[in-house]
Amino acid sequence: MTKLMKRTVDALDVTGKEYFVWDDEIPGFGVRVLPSGRKSYVVQYKVGGRGGETRRKSLGLHGVLTAEEARSEGKRWLADRAKGKDPIAEHVANRKSETVEQLSRRYLEAAEKDLILGKRGQPKKPSTLATDRGRIERHIIPLLGKKKVQELTSADVARFIRDVTQGKTAIDERTGRYGRAIVKGGAGTAARTVGLLSGIMAFAVQDGVRPDNPCHGVRKPAAGTRNQRLDPDDYRALGIALTDFLATGGNPLAVAMVRLLALTGMRLGEVLHLRYAEIDRRGRALRLGDTKSGASVRPLSVAALAVLDGVTTRADCPFAFPSPRGDGPYLGLRNAFRRMVSRKPELGGVTPHTLRHSFASAAAELGFTELTVAALIGHRTGTVTSRYVHQLDAVLLAATDRVAAQIEAWMRGNGTAEIVELSERSVAVAGSRSTGIVGHSATIVTIRP
Repeated sequence: MTKLMKRTVDALDVTGKEYFVWDDEIPGFGVRVLPSGRKSYVVQYKVGGRGGETRRKSLGLHGVLTAEEARSEGKRWLADRAKGKDPIAEHVANRKSETVEQLSRRYLEAAEKDLILGKRGQPKKPSTLATDRGRIERHIIPLLGKKKVQELTSADVARFIRDVTQGKTAIDERTGRYGRAIVKGGAGTAARTVGLLSGIMAFAVQDGVRPDNPCHGVRKPAAGTRNQRLDPDDYRALGIALTDFLATGGNPLAVAMVRLLALTGMRLGEVLHLRYAEIDRRGRALRLGDTKSGASVRPLSVAALAVLDGVTTRADCPFAFPSPRGDGPYLGLRNAFRRMVSRKPELGGVTPHTLRHSFASAAAELGFTELTVAALIGHRTGTVTSRYVHQLDAVLLAATDRVAAQIEAWMRGNGTAEIVELSERSVAVAGSRSTGIVGHSATIVTIRP
């Protein structure tokens, strides 16, 4: 027995077995330690006297709830018990009449308060929450919203998957004066949405609303892995499409962003929200504060630096690709990209993500290892810390220069890229303004037809 505070809960050992530690000031308030090491605050009491039924409720995970927040919540539940009530039973009874719509909205509220953990045990990002909200509003509520949570069966889930796959929730409607919502069905949408539904049902199980998750054991469709990649002819078509887009009045900012996507393998959102402060020209790196894989450091090629140096930034806007109006980023890339690729039939189906996949494929074909490729594009297994970059920057910089040079050559319709290494002293003397890497070793690329 001990007073449960952050210091004491942090110090609890992971024994490989489940056990409880109870607070010595608030009877019935404790912490549950799982074999995995996860710790959650709980309240527990008996009803019916000695030998009666034990009631227990989880208040939340340690680290999501602070010890003081958990103590306050525990006191509230146990105060009702002291008045002769059975608060946990009353809570469960109220939840038993809850509909899927009500549960889904409660799930979103909990997630917005960082009480729902996503990948790697971290709270969900705002962008993930926005996607979750769209799937709930567009698919889950229309098809399952009125159904009682307790009555939802695996057969209902299987029917839900079929309906989304067949496009029963697909819509194309205007939202406001300029907005438009295009909701599509398909196997990929069904797979991702039922994954969210499973998370919502797990939330219900944790809250004592139902004893099991009806999504478990239901066969899900393949999520639709995107395998398309560009070959040298496709890259040449992309280069021509960019030139044609500019020649017909297209926005040069959109062209620069597409070139950066092609030459780095960055994700679309990473380019859209790239900040000027995240570009380390002297270190030849992108130091991204928040990506799908968390904070990430990427080596930056000479070719990619040249693209960035060609963009006009504004002192009043922190973004590398500023919006023409206001202090936000330029958000017209998606529409511009569709117009670019529509000019070339051979680029049918190409998306910004295709450029990421193609960059990785090009790197692999040039003989770089899986770990190096992962580091170049910022995959979780290869996300590089500052220490890792500083130890291996020569390897990674040479790799990114070689891959970007080859892609640049293909986009220009040339054959292979010839790599010429310059020493640090040579670069310092040359003083290339376009690269911004004076005083640093670099790779100069020439094109050999």
